[in-house]
Amino acid sequence: MITLFLPPALACYAASSAGFIADRALGRIRWTGSAALALAIGAIFHALDLVARGIQAGNIPVDSFAEALSFMAWLIALLGLVLIVRLRIAIIGAFVGPIVTIAGLIALMTMRTTHLVLPDSLRSVWLPIHVTLALLGYSMFVLAAAVSLIYLVFESKLKAKRIMRPADSDVPSLEKLDRINYRLLGWGFLMLSLAIVSGAIWADATWGHFWSWEPVESWSLVIWILYAALLESRLTVGWRGRRAAALTIVVFTVLVGSVVGVILAFPGKHGGSFG
Repeated sequence: MITLFLPPALACYAASSAGFIADRALGRIRWTGSAALALAIGAIFHALDLVARGIQAGNIPVDSFAEALSFMAWLIALLGLVLIVRLRIAIIGAFVGPIVTIAGLIALMTMRTTHLVLPDSLRSVWLPIHVTLALLGYSMFVLAAAVSLIYLVFESKLKAKRIMRPADSDVPSLEKLDRINYRLLGWGFLMLSLAIVSGAIWADATWGHFWSWEPVESWSLVIWILYAALLESRLTVGWRGRRAAALTIVVFTVLVGSVVGVILAFPGKHGGSFG
């Protein structure tokens, strides 16, 4: 099912992207406020789309990769708004806008027109808990990678003593960007950990075993270990700043590869083949 709410959401996301990117390209702050508003309106339309499809399905609309991608795009938009409005990191909009636009467009183009019916064994209260926690964790990792990229770009500008433009005046200090990166990683790791635990409990209640070592589960564990090592390196070794930002991007690249490669090629119980 495709509702009438997703296309206007994508239009708002696209307008938001244009506003944020235009300000960065022109080196001035002119469209940032309007771009943030467009992002918020897009998130509202997107929420209506998710609610409409959820009501029709009778469960959280994540029965396919396209639906899960759409849901995660919405979460990224919401978290991005928090960073833009509350933490005043307007530059993150130049990343959030295009990400949610592209993700939402891919979801729209690949989404089924008919709804996939979940088997009774999967109609559980654990479904929204497990999926929401997992996608929240991934969304925070997306934003952590974006913040890390901003850190690397502006650190190189400072080292090269390049003249900052008016649009760069709202960019937080490198120390603040590093702290935000750490918090996003910490919260994302917590969400992923809770998602793995809730998934194991749900699997035991449904299939009689906590872990089946299917590809998605195995790669989730790999990703969990990598992010655990990244956080441990910050706490014990003291890796911060440029090194932490670079490692965040490297681990996120592995995450993207695992999601795109493993989930699409070997979905198992996580991609609509509920065997």
